[in-house]
Formats: sequence, C-alpha cells, structure tokens
Amino acid sequence: MTTEEIRVRGTVQGVGFRPTVYRLAKACGLCGDVCNDGEGVLIRVSGTGASIEEFVKRLQQECPPLARINELTRNRCDGEFSFNDFVISHSVSSAVKTEIAPDAATCPQCQQEIFDFYSRWYRYPFTNCTHCGPRLSIIRTIPYDRCNTSMAAFSMCPECAKEYNDVENRRFHAQPIACHVCGPKAWLERADGKPITASMFSMLDDVDAVCTLLQKGEIVAIKGIGGIHLACDATNETAVQKLRQRKQRYHKPFALMARDIEIIAQYCTISDKERELLQTPAAPIVLMRVKEIKEQRGITSLPIFPSVAPGQNTLGFMLPYTPLHHLILKRMNRPIVLTSGNLSDEPQCIDNDEAREKLGQIADYFLLHNREIVNRVDDSVVRVVCDQVRMIRRARGYAPAPINLPSGFHDVPQILAMGGELKNTFCLIRDGQAILSQHLGDLENAAAFTAYQDTLNLYLNLFEHKPKAIAIDKHPEYLSTKLGKELAAANQIKLYPIQHHHAHIAACMAEHHLPLDSPPVLGIALDGLGYGEDNTLWGGEFLLANYQTFQRLAKFKPVAMIGGEQAIYQPWRNTYAQLISAFSWEYLKNKYGTLEIIKFLEQKPLNLLNQLNLKRINSPLASSVGRLFDAVAAAIGICREECSYEGQAAIEMEALVDASSLNNNEEKLNYSFDIAILDNIYCIDPRPMWQALLDDLQQQIPQRIMAAKFHTGLAKAIVEMVNHLCQENLIKNIVLTGGVFQNSILLDQVSKHLETLGLNILTHSLVPCNDGGLSLGQAIIAAVQILSE
Repeated sequence: MTTEEIRVRGTVQGVGFRPTVYRLAKACGLCGDVCNDGEGVLIRVSGTGASIEEFVKRLQQECPPLARINELTRNRCDGEFSFNDFVISHSVSSAVKTEIAPDAATCPQCQQEIFDFYSRWYRYPFTNCTHCGPRLSIIRTIPYDRCNTSMAAFSMCPECAKEYNDVENRRFHAQPIACHVCGPKAWLERADGKPITASMFSMLDDVDAVCTLLQKGEIVAIKGIGGIHLACDATNETAVQKLRQRKQRYHKPFALMARDIEIIAQYCTISDKERELLQTPAAPIVLMRVKEIKEQRGITSLPIFPSVAPGQNTLGFMLPYTPLHHLILKRMNRPIVLTSGNLSDEPQCIDNDEAREKLGQIADYFLLHNREIVNRVDDSVVRVVCDQVRMIRRARGYAPAPINLPSGFHDVPQILAMGGELKNTFCLIRDGQAILSQHLGDLENAAAFTAYQDTLNLYLNLFEHKPKAIAIDKHPEYLSTKLGKELAAANQIKLYPIQHHHAHIAACMAEHHLPLDSPPVLGIALDGLGYGEDNTLWGGEFLLANYQTFQRLAKFKPVAMIGGEQAIYQPWRNTYAQLISAFSWEYLKNKYGTLEIIKFLEQKPLNLLNQLNLKRINSPLASSVGRLFDAVAAAIGICREECSYEGQAAIEMEALVDASSLNNNEEKLNYSFDIAILDNIYCIDPRPMWQALLDDLQQQIPQRIMAAKFHTGLAKAIVEMVNHLCQENLIKNIVLTGGVFQNSILLDQVSKHLETLGLNILTHSLVPCNDGGLSLGQAIIAAVQILSE
C-alpha cells in the first residue's frame, strides 16, 4: 500500500472539485480524504501505486467544467494513516493561495429544472449548482464556503441540506444552493411607491410580470448577479429613447439580451466562434456585425434599433446568464436592452435602497431580491477580429481568474499595480500569477473612484495580499497614481512609476508568455494618450522594448490638444490643430474656403485658439493616434461639434467602412502619409493625408470612401514604418497594443500586411488592448525591476 499527499492549486473551490475527487477516489478503490484550504485542495490517498496513478490521471481528464488545475504536486507520506474509507473533510483555514472562480452562466441542467413543472426548482430565479451560479459576486472571504458568502443569511431547508450533503448530487457542497422554501426571494415594486395589484396584468409571478411590463414599453430595473440593470423592449423606439433621456446616455450603444441564439440570428451575422462565445459559462456581451439584407437596389443594413446603437454597424448581444433572466425572457420573442443601472458614467447600482434612490427617476418598476451583491461585477464585452477573441471589457465570467506569468517571474514578491485613469483595473501579483480585478470604469467620476477603493480593499483582504511594491502610471494627475503614492507612503512600500505605453506592450508580452529574458520586441502602442518620458503626451509610439527597458524609435507627429481634455469631447478642436500644424490658415481659406469644415471652423474663436496653441496654455502636444482619428472624423462630418463618450467619432467612422471592399481596392483606397525625422527619431507626418482628404471633400467624395482611404492609408504608413525599423534593428516580434487597436479594420489591415513581411504578430486576447490591460503591464515591469535590484 502507498500513501500520498496530493496538493492541487488553481480554480478548485466552489466548482464541484471535491465531489469529483470523492467519486474518482471511490472508483479507484482508494481510502483517504479531501478538503479545501487556503492553497486550494488537499488530497490524502492510500492504495496501490497503480490505483493512485489511475486516480491522478482521471482527475486531470475529468476535471469539472468550471475548474482549472494550475498545479498538481504529489508527495509520499510515511506517517500514520487512519482512514478506512474516502471522505470529504471540513475546510481548513490557512494562508490564502487559492483562486476564486468567476460567476458562471446557468448550466443546461439548472435551466431545464426551472422550466420543469414537476421540479422543486420550477420557476425559482436563484437555482444553481456546482457547475453554475454566483461566485465572485457573493464572496466575502475564502475558503469559498457558504458562511463566507452573502448566502450565509439563508439557512438551508432539509431538502436543500440533503442535496448539499449528497456526494452523488451535482449540488453537493454548492455553496449558494437554495430553493423557494429557504432561499432568496424576488419581488416587483413600482418606482412611484404605489402598490401593485394582480389585476394590473396577467402573470405567473413577479418575475413573469416583468416580461409583460417590457412588452408594454415600460422600463424595469432588474437586480441580477453582479449589479442592477435597466431593461426595456429593444424594438420599441419610444421606450429606448425614453431610457436614453432618463439615463442621460444619449449616444453610447446599449447592450442587448435575447432569449436564444435564434432571435439574435434575426439581427446579426453570427460566426461559429461568436456562437461559441455566446454559449460559454462566461456568457459575455459579444459584438457582432448587423445582418445585411439584399434589396433590389443593392445591399443595405437592416433598419433595426435606430436608437440602440446609433452610428454603429455592430450590436452587442448576450444570452440570459441567470435563471432570473431565463424566466423573464421565456415569453419574449424579441431582444431587450439590458444596460447598467446607473446614471451615465457612474458605477452600476448593487444595493436595493441605492437603486431606489438613484434609479427612481429612470425606471418605472423594480425587480429586486434580498441576496446581497458583495462585489459589483459588470458584464464582459468581447469581439472576434481576425478569427481571434478580443477582450474589450474583462469582468463577469472572466474576473478574477488568474493569468499565469511567463517563465522567470515565479519568484517575484507580492506586487500591487494600480492601473490607469480610464477603463481601470488593478492587478495583484502573487505565486507566479496575475489577478486582475474586474473592469472598474473611469476614475475621474467620484463615485467610480470610491468604488475602485472599496474593491481594492476587498481584494487585498480577500486574497490576504500584502504587497512589497506598488506600481503606478507615470501620469502625475491620475487618481490611481495619487492613491498608489499615498498607499506606498503610508505602508513604507517601494513605489515603481511605469511609463504608460511600455506597460501596454509588457501586458501583451506577458499574455503571450514571452520569458523574462526575451529579446526586445517592436511595440506599436496607439491610443488616446499616455504620459511620456519627455513630459509630453504620447499616443502614437513605436518602442523597442523588453520587460526591463524601452527605446522610442518613432512616433506620430505631435499636435496640440487645444483646450486640453475638451479636445477629447469636441473633435473639431483636433481637426483645427491638425490643419494649422500642416498648413497656414491663409492657405486653407484660399484653397478650401468653400468647404463646410473650413466655414465651420471660422465660426470658432480662432484668435483665442491660436493664442492658447502658441503659448501652450492648456494645449499640450500629443502624438495621439486616437485624436488623429477624431480629427479626420470631424473633418468628414462625423461628431464634428461634440462626442458624448470618448472615442465616439472614431467608432462611428470605423462603422462606415465596408471591410470586404478593402481587400481588392487597397491601392486605390488609401491616403498617403510621410515618414520624416523629428527630434532625432522617425516620425509619421499626416500632412499629405490631409491634403488628399481636403481635395476629396472638394470633389464631394462619399464619407464611406474617405473613411476607408484613411484606414488603409494609416495601416500602410504603420506597416512601412515597422518594415523600416525591423530592418534597422533586426526584430521579428511585433506587438500591437493600445485602445486604437480595438478598431477591427486597422487591426486586420496592419496584421495582414505585417504577416506578409514574415513578422510574428502579437496581439491581445486575454486582457483588453485598451487601458483595461494596463495594470498587468505595470505589475510585470515592476516585477522585473525588483528582480534586477
């Protein structure tokens, strides 16, 4: 007989792992026990050597659907062993090294039960098992046991307790198990406080009544798994417009939910990969192209949802991911809007009283419940580009699943990286893994910054994380940077300021598991802005970089952001700055004075703008490609006066481009850029692009053609620069990063042409290319600096 202690680390708590161990141990004829502790799962087994080998092999092959084994170590035990059978032991408290599973969409078995009239789970909106249901959203501390979650408030009834303790049942040790008798309850209430009577509408229960309300054009606030959403009928234009006005979200696209894929397929073209993504346990919002219909006069976009996603050629759909959503949508044969329950730019509401206070003037009705949401978790957003999954917002279903670090990083101390200002996440480094928080939003909003601090404290406590170093962005005015400095000073922890674009590149390198001692890559980091080494704003960078250092080899020509932050939301400011950087105003008036854009700009206070620009008063220079996109969009008539959200102009310009038409017309459909020398490095100068664009405006070339020419010309200029730099520096690995590469046209064009040069292209998939992935790069660079000290 042989006795072994088997340590399993990974996502192995709250996912049915111990029942699987029990089942396999019994099948293999082993004695021993299994328990949860702070490091994961500890197994002790006794039996023949062959039986133990078979057990370990099957454990790795038959891992539960939500579990992930990162490490399995085996040690022989020579001590006394007193088990005559195999049992599941109580959890043991110890230093926290285990993982927390993300919330998971309703599994097929639970979905079947809630619609089975003879099941005790019939129409129960909080049905779950070890294969699905809440995890991160309800946990206060680990081990992941019921007493450490918001389900502690609900004592199990005898029937639930029986299933919970039945090792052959899929609800064995399912911590959130509950039913109609003992679990959380959902109820409907009016926003005006008046009572609801059954005579108001026919309904099975309060959850079913929500469907009727949505069909009647009402706005309903629905408390889900990680937050409260606002819902309305997506096909009811009046309801959608009412929601936009009340929520003060005038243009930003709304997310949609549909009962099943068949409904989504009526509105979007769904690829195999998109279909698979929709049905994963993560159940993210998937951006998909709006279906096109052929008419006698050609191909036109299906005229649907004019106010759901204005100016877009994609829709963001998700499938129901909780029993509550499945029950609401059972009778709904059309999509609903399901957008975060908040005033625009504020964090999503998670508390009942907070929702009544903040959403009372937006929603007509509330569907609430009494299971506390401990952790706010937004819906994740993904997109498929170049046949790869691209993470846009990493939250529900993905966070806080860890990312394994590359070779050479497994012995670094615990590190906290604070992230950026927009689309913030923070990152904890420990035990050779990076734990990224869920998406936390834009910290410039006071409520969002408060929520950021609360979530940070919760993670530090949850993972018993005691950082030895703190990494921050170099921008001195970022709130995350200021907080990082305060925490470092208060706790006497060393601080590591990290350059913004270097962090973007390092995040992509880490995602692709490039080892610590990898040779430099050429990183192309294109975004809105980041604080540069020369104290100017960068955003169009070509950096020769490894994890330790970087060298700026090239950039886009810096142009003033006249009015500072105002330039982000008033694209015409960027157009004017670009034009006067390339030409004199007199030349522009004489040659292009009849153009609408020139007439528009002449109505602005140009003398004041010129003084601000000349004296650099609130007009910092920026090499930002994001602002270049805004400038071109405004010039051709897109969001010229203002944007209601960052990147709106660029996103709407991308939507004009027919990607399929580019492949055969690239030589005709492109504007030229110059490559020059500026400040002793290479520079991409858009002057010839502007000349050609203004000429096209005079010729009244259609918007969509000019948008296509800009995209292909920009891609061609980037590829030309990369080719030049690679030959000079003998580089083979190219990293494409930064929020601008969320643009599917640009990413596809640049990737395709670089691959024809024989280069290896590295892009993001696990974390966003936008600032949502920044904290990973900050943490990894800080780790290298610590190791080299």
